[in-house]
Amino acid sequence: MATFTDVKPLLPVQDPVPADIDIAQSITPKHISQIAEVGLSLLPEEYELYGPTKAKVKLSVKDRLKNAPNGKYVVVGGISPTPLGEGKSTTTVGLCQALGAYLNKKVLTCIRQPSQGPTFGIKGGAAGGGYSQVIPMEELNLHLTGDIHAISAANNLLAAAIDARMFHEAAQKDEALYRRLCPTDKSGKRRFAAVMLGRLQRLGIDKTDPDDLTPEEVSCFVRLDIDPDAVMWRRVVDINDRFLRGITVGQGPEERGMERKTGFDISVASEIMAVLALASDLTDMRARLGRMVVAADRQGRPVTADDLGVGGALTVMLKDAIEPTVMQTLEATPVLVHAGPFANIAHGNSSVIADQIGLKLVGANGFVVTEAGFGADIGLEKFMNIKCRASSLAPDAAVIVATVRALKMHGGGPPVVAGTPLPHAYLSPDVELVTAGCANLARHIENTRKYGVPVVVAINAFATDSKGGQPA
Repeated sequence: MATFTDVKPLLPVQDPVPADIDIAQSITPKHISQIAEVGLSLLPEEYELYGPTKAKVKLSVKDRLKNAPNGKYVVVGGISPTPLGEGKSTTTVGLCQALGAYLNKKVLTCIRQPSQGPTFGIKGGAAGGGYSQVIPMEELNLHLTGDIHAISAANNLLAAAIDARMFHEAAQKDEALYRRLCPTDKSGKRRFAAVMLGRLQRLGIDKTDPDDLTPEEVSCFVRLDIDPDAVMWRRVVDINDRFLRGITVGQGPEERGMERKTGFDISVASEIMAVLALASDLTDMRARLGRMVVAADRQGRPVTADDLGVGGALTVMLKDAIEPTVMQTLEATPVLVHAGPFANIAHGNSSVIADQIGLKLVGANGFVVTEAGFGADIGLEKFMNIKCRASSLAPDAAVIVATVRALKMHGGGPPVVAGTPLPHAYLSPDVELVTAGCANLARHIENTRKYGVPVVVAINAFATDSKGGQPA
């Protein structure tokens, strides 16, 4: 059996290691059709090119492979994160390159799409690092195939619909609202849209003909009576803009003084992102979007996207975003990039759809390796508690990523601030700090094992690691 030192790198490894962007741009990616058809065994009609390095996978592949066996399912988490990050993406990509490019296993990497907030902030992108990256890394870290922009547009359409509904309810009488919600067709006949029938049922009105409603029922139907102080839905933008966190809307003269305080979140914090990541198909996504609670009425009852009648419009805006994007690693192993919810405000994992498709594509002897965001106590546990319950999948193994410098910090080392030099304690030997910090790692292992999953610890080494840290 070959040892680690016997393995010849497939890439021209340099010492010292160049910057991530230099490494990424030094490799010419294969045409994505090669990755899709040779690496993933997709049929030509099952993907759509977005240039030579990206492609969208059509959901029809799920139907073709519905009876195919699943591959092995591996989730990568990490110890409690520090400001510098522990390298879960790098480890995820490196593991897949080892399995695919060196061991010739059928393997697929499933990761989230990075938000441009962290990309242009201190944290940076999320393509991995060093010789374990997804390429082209600038494509991944920027607009990719426009999924996050589609989510932003859908989110803000819903925000606009909320404000418009409150405005029109304040300005119009019941009959005028009813005429606009249920206009007559060319024959003078009114009809309820399917989504309206659901609202009528929730109101306890068992009628399907708009002309049969009493004036009281009409009033109940047309008025959502949203409490302006109980609107939970905020607008979003996919950059860090602190001065949009709190704003006032409705200041234009045409809004007739209907001002209210609201604000912006970052796009990946939108509930629509979480919905995209948990949906199993277009129908499931449509239902989930319609059920989103966006506000409360003046009686404290929930108001949903379907109450506003925009669930269908949101779904149409996401018709392409529901398809995962195919990319590749530096060593030409396939990657599916899809969705990007944060773990601190959502569940922090890539999409159910990408994992379900991937497990079928790799086959019984292949591997799908997916990354869970933040520490194992957030992303990995939410992977188990939320994502796996939504997907009906269960992992075969879990990897927990640790670094010597993070163990030192958890063992009582001085604070680490991103963008500033590392304190001396992280550059010099200190076995006691590392040993003390292992309590954090041990607890993550213990928690993960409670799910009945075997755990592998991956140590992400850095050039700044002191001797003796890893053996400790």
